[in-house]
Amino acid sequence: MLYPLTFQPIFKERVWGGRNLERLYHKDLPPIVPIGESWEISDRPEGVSVIANGPLAGKDLRWLMEHHAGELLGPARPQGGRFPLLIKILDAQERLSLQVHPPADVAARLGGEPKTELWYIADAQPGAELYAGLRRGATRAEFERQLQDGTVADCFHRVAVKPGDVMFLPSGRVHAIGAGIVVFEIQQNSDTTYRVFDWNRPGLDAKPRELHVEQSLQCIDFQDFEPALTPGEVQGGTDGNGHAPTMVNDPLFTIEHLRFARGGHGDFRGGGLEIFGVLAGRLAAHHGKERIDLRAGEFCLKPAEVERVRLDFEAPVSFLRVRAG
Repeated sequence: MLYPLTFQPIFKERVWGGRNLERLYHKDLPPIVPIGESWEISDRPEGVSVIANGPLAGKDLRWLMEHHAGELLGPARPQGGRFPLLIKILDAQERLSLQVHPPADVAARLGGEPKTELWYIADAQPGAELYAGLRRGATRAEFERQLQDGTVADCFHRVAVKPGDVMFLPSGRVHAIGAGIVVFEIQQNSDTTYRVFDWNRPGLDAKPRELHVEQSLQCIDFQDFEPALTPGEVQGGTDGNGHAPTMVNDPLFTIEHLRFARGGHGDFRGGGLEIFGVLAGRLAAHHGKERIDLRAGEFCLKPAEVERVRLDFEAPVSFLRVRAG
């Protein structure tokens, strides 16, 4: 019998990372090194999440997929035999590389994995921006020419962002997170990334980071001009509670943003896999005798076979509700 699950985060050192996950979410980061990613729910060869609560504590998500995939996933489809989603929090203190993830047909040809993802901007410094899609009118010929002279960033669409903004990134959309941004990232379980340009900076080993220009040019959608942010701000009702329109409804995942300005509770029912991620405040998830206390920066997975979870809210609270496709 499965139950709502929490996991131990997996921290990833990145040349563009920082210490904001410690400051904002009290993550117990390893000392000194720049941490760019916290993998909150992961079934990847590079890091598998270990269960942190209840009778299955110490088992990992790979074990669950091997022994209880049906009860865990329900109608959701695995990704290459693995858990279908990868949930991260990213701390970009410097710009990430300009990059692209391959669409499914190109991924098969290149031996990679497709990846569609969503970014929820949890924290942003004044003037922070994303790079997403192409500047209107930019051509492939111009793009390739500016790759050669180091000015290809001028071909990208730059979007000013603030906390609460959302960007949907289907496979094939070139993109990068700008400096001074913390992101909740909900993505297809894949780690195939092709770097187009990395600002001529060295990696953690002091050597230039590998680029994948040829693969990138096969993946980029050169008709994807100036994509807009997705509505992510919650529209409150007369009681101060409310939810945003569904931020994305994709075959891979559906994501909603909910906010409760006052204390209370809500029942979440259904036979599907769901993940709750706390953006701000606190909540408690109840199932039978099990209680899970969650604060900002923490996630809880409701397996498909768990038909009902009650969430108690300590006002104010804001959280994401993710349903796997």
